[in-house]
Amino acid sequence: MDKNIKQTAFDFKPSPAYLKEDFMASECNARALNAIELFPNWPFFALSIYGPKGCGKTHLAHIFKQKVLSNIGKPTAFEMIDAKEVKMRKVPYLHKNFNYLVVENVHSGIDEEAFFHLFNLYQNEGGYLLLTSEIPLSRLPLKLADLKSRLKMVPSIAILEPSEDMLEALIVKLFSDRQIVVSLDVLNYILQNMERSFSYALKLIERIDEISLSLKRAVTIPIVKKAMQQIAHHEQQELF
Repeated sequence: MDKNIKQTAFDFKPSPAYLKEDFMASECNARALNAIELFPNWPFFALSIYGPKGCGKTHLAHIFKQKVLSNIGKPTAFEMIDAKEVKMRKVPYLHKNFNYLVVENVHSGIDEEAFFHLFNLYQNEGGYLLLTSEIPLSRLPLKLADLKSRLKMVPSIAILEPSEDMLEALIVKLFSDRQIVVSLDVLNYILQNMERSFSYALKLIERIDEISLSLKRAVTIPIVKKAMQQIAHHEQQELF
């Protein structure tokens, strides 16, 4: 082998499994999952699910898609978009082409007038909306009073922070999505020392993967420690 040839670490994107059987049902997300499962017997044409980053909102949106397709029994018009894609010029197209629409990240800033018209079209002319957000719709900093009053009508269900069992299952899944196998010692160290939140779990596994790839080494406790230190340093910098 040519000694001048260098090994390259390929940074493959994780491939999350979004089937219903892959969803980690727990006390923290039971109400949200049950609400999705109620379709098509929703009490309203729209539903909002909110919770911290990484808590499974997108996974639930995919389960909603499976539920829609199984109930309709044939290919149907279904779309998932980011809230920032909802613009006035696009609203008629969305309603005309998609009977079932998931709008994600509503907390990240929306075109209020466009969203108002989107809401009215689906409510008055038919269709279903699933909205996901990191905060309740009632806490969105909206200026348009008519939109605010309409969003208050939408049933909203929270996903809570994970229990210990849920956190362990989440860590294992996040590693599995990245095709990383870790030892029980590494897993126990993470669980004993990490912040108990979905968002931290996401950041930690991503940082561990980056360090492991850069060093071309399997995940070890020193790599986990380094990842935790980098996250802590970054968070301290953001305070100043």
